[in-house]
Amino acid sequence: MRQITCAVIVLAAGLAVRGQEWRQWSPRPEVAPKYSRTGAELTLEGAGNPGVFGGWEQVLPAIQPGQWYRLTGQYRAAGLGYEPLQVPVKLDWQNAQGHRAGQPDYAWRVESSGEWRSVSLEAPAPEGAVSARLQLLLQNAPQGRVSWKDWKLEPIAAPKARPVKVVAVRLKPRGPDPVARFVEMSGAKAPAGTDVILLPEGITVVGTGKTYADVAEPVPGPTTKRLGELAKRKSSWVVAGLYEREGALIYNTAVLIDRTGKYVGRYRKVYIPREELEGGITPGSDFPVFQADFGKVGMMICWDVQYADPARGLALRGAELILMPIWGGNETLAKARAIENHLFLASSGYDFPSLIIDPAGETLARTEDDGTVALSTIDLNRRYLDPWLGDMKARYFRELRGDVTVDPVGRK
Repeated sequence: MRQITCAVIVLAAGLAVRGQEWRQWSPRPEVAPKYSRTGAELTLEGAGNPGVFGGWEQVLPAIQPGQWYRLTGQYRAAGLGYEPLQVPVKLDWQNAQGHRAGQPDYAWRVESSGEWRSVSLEAPAPEGAVSARLQLLLQNAPQGRVSWKDWKLEPIAAPKARPVKVVAVRLKPRGPDPVARFVEMSGAKAPAGTDVILLPEGITVVGTGKTYADVAEPVPGPTTKRLGELAKRKSSWVVAGLYEREGALIYNTAVLIDRTGKYVGRYRKVYIPREELEGGITPGSDFPVFQADFGKVGMMICWDVQYADPARGLALRGAELILMPIWGGNETLAKARAIENHLFLASSGYDFPSLIIDPAGETLARTEDDGTVALSTIDLNRRYLDPWLGDMKARYFRELRGDVTVDPVGRK
């Protein structure tokens, strides 16, 4: 077996200890990739094998159970159909007997740097771990080629909690100015230190008896200005649903306002049910993600929750919290979207509970009483681990079959 010494592990004392030799690994010779090395680069090629799976591996010693570690390295790739699946990096923790200690961790955070991509992982060593097996892999990529370099594992301090106080409003006003009611109630019910105030879908039309066209307005416009005043007064981010007019088109839109009252961005509802289409609403076509001062957020609106791809699209773009104005819908599906994408989801509705759900699908706060709020402080840095499967967030990003598409009957 060919062996190459290359990577290092950096200990807390600042001493660099060379890891064991790089070895070629594959579960079966029939699916092994083609291995090569140029200078400090380790390379893998699919060589036309549709079942290719294997790579370079190295055992890194002196792991301390409970200690947090950061793994970093770089790769460049070509000939791939879906990169996150086809070039996985795995840290497999081992006990003193050389057996698996806890579940492996995938390095799933990727940033571009010219032709090279930087990949990283931060995770604690599980109980009983004394070493880690680092694997740089090529998977299901017959025409693929990937080169790896500059791998380093170093101890770090455990990340601090990243608390976010979320308020989801439950109110179904009646009268000519529902926005005034929402602003008044939110101002009274959201406690000091609230980071996000979430309002329902269609806050400009509910209880007025008007049509979508009657209340449609520019974005930013009059309603975003009023929401901005609330956001500034409470020093909170605000998300709310309204009806947006752009030329002849009307959209069902959710807007995002920052703590200073500034309009940040919008999401136009992608999935429009029959009733809204008949009311003249035009569907949106994108799933934008926004950087808040506490993390990354995305928005969905009502009928979007019936379908898997809005939440999936937001998760793949880095959303940690989905804020969902809604009229009515299926609570079970809201939980499913949080679980399958391993993120937090909050809703504010009329004929749907205002609630906050964690990545495990647990409801942290919930209300169906008019004039109340669901309130919870979530921690965006908390790791949610399955005892049998490990870190589901990492597994989601690295095992999703984004390369397999389904065409409806009749499309081809």
